Amino acid sequence: MVWKKEKTEEQLAKELQKEIDTELKNSKSKSRDSAKTHGEILRDQIIDALEVYDKRTTSLFTSSLTAGLEIGFSYLMLCTLYFFLMGKMETHTIIRMISLVYPLGFIMVVLGQSILFTEQTALLTLPVLNKKRTTVSMLRLWGIVIAGNMVGGYIISAILLWLGPHLEIFNHEVVEIIALHTLRTDLPVIFVSAILAGWMMGLLSWLLASSRDTISRIVMIYMVTSVMSFAGLHHSIIGSVEVFSGMLSSPAISLWDYLSFQSTALMGNAFGGAIFVALLKYRAFVFNIGSKN
Repeated sequence: MVWKKEKTEEQLAKELQKEIDTELKNSKSKSRDSAKTHGEILRDQIIDALEVYDKRTTSLFTSSLTAGLEIGFSYLMLCTLYFFLMGKMETHTIIRMISLVYPLGFIMVVLGQSILFTEQTALLTLPVLNKKRTTVSMLRLWGIVIAGNMVGGYIISAILLWLGPHLEIFNHEVVEIIALHTLRTDLPVIFVSAILAGWMMGLLSWLLASSRDTISRIVMIYMVTSVMSFAGLHHSIIGSVEVFSGMLSSPAISLWDYLSFQSTALMGNAFGGAIFVALLKYRAFVFNIGSKN
């Protein structure tokens, strides 16, 4: 009797999975101008994610490295604007003002289709939930993307630290101030802040999948990332550039400060993107399929 019950549960699970796949396959919007349905967005996200899974390791790393380099243009603008406004405004006002230029690197990365970890977290989780890929393969991809993003960030950080003072667009004092601002709170606070940032980046990926034109996509990227900056939420990749640059420039920031921040921010971003976006969006679709039976 126990064996038969287990077999029945397994069959039900397979039948539900088949229904989910069929529903995803048949999901489509009514017209080109109409909004995409939940199923259509989910289907497109899974297709895009599977394409990432099928890329070669060298291609993945190169694209991730490119994203790490490109996100550095946000950091360039943060430092330049801060330096320009120093002495003209109070520090807390300048920190809020830099949210105006913070989205630049994200726009370059997303529209240029480079692979950024926080944008890909929720995306790469969906094929695992849909049982098209394994958890091990997902973690392997996360590792490659994170490594590429961070190495790219280190390279652009070194370039900007040399270039900024020579062009007189910012100095090491600004670099230290921005890094200390990123590190201003305790690790538990950084973790929760990073969860919210990962959640927002996962939602951004979902919103971009629902959009059909470039202008709308730029507005969405700008809206989400500027809110992240204004609220002071912690993003693991640009945060890596900020704190790593500060570590290289100031004795006030140690290697331990960088490593503890980076590991905490990465875990928070991954948790926020995978749980609050991928899992909830996917489960909402599955529950809708189950309610039809």
